[in-house]
Amino acid sequence: MLRVIDHKFIGREYEPTVYEIGREKMREYARAVGDESPLIMDNEVGRASEYVDCIAPPAFASVYNLMGAAQLFFDPEVKLNMAMLVHGEQEFEFHKPVKPGDVITTKGRIVDIMEKGNNDLLVYEARSVNRDGELVTVGRATFVIRGGN
Repeated sequence: MLRVIDHKFIGREYEPTVYEIGREKMREYARAVGDESPLIMDNEVGRASEYVDCIAPPAFASVYNLMGAAQLFFDPEVKLNMAMLVHGEQEFEFHKPVKPGDVITTKGRIVDIMEKGNNDLLVYEARSVNRDGELVTVGRATFVIRGGN
């Protein structure tokens, strides 16, 4: 079967995206995923904690960490077959907590392209830093293009 996702795209980097963490956005997300932790929901608990403010729920990383994946999806050279694409896996490494008011800059890149059976797999990695340049999250998503591309 002819593969269209050329391995030459491994290492391709995309433009950074910037996201400001909003207190209510992170709480809306937490409610949606059923995380009612007082560290997220209660300002007094957050201020009294070691973090000195509320913190974003871990899964909220998917909001800012994968924003740049749209650049991959619409990359005219990579030419992903979006009709056949499914989100296979997602994982995060957490390095620093994310708090309301943080400005997060994320830079993404293709780290691997492989074939498994009739499917193409593409691994996208996004590294997110705060305004001080400190690494907060590394996220990896595996996209499966069913039946080859």
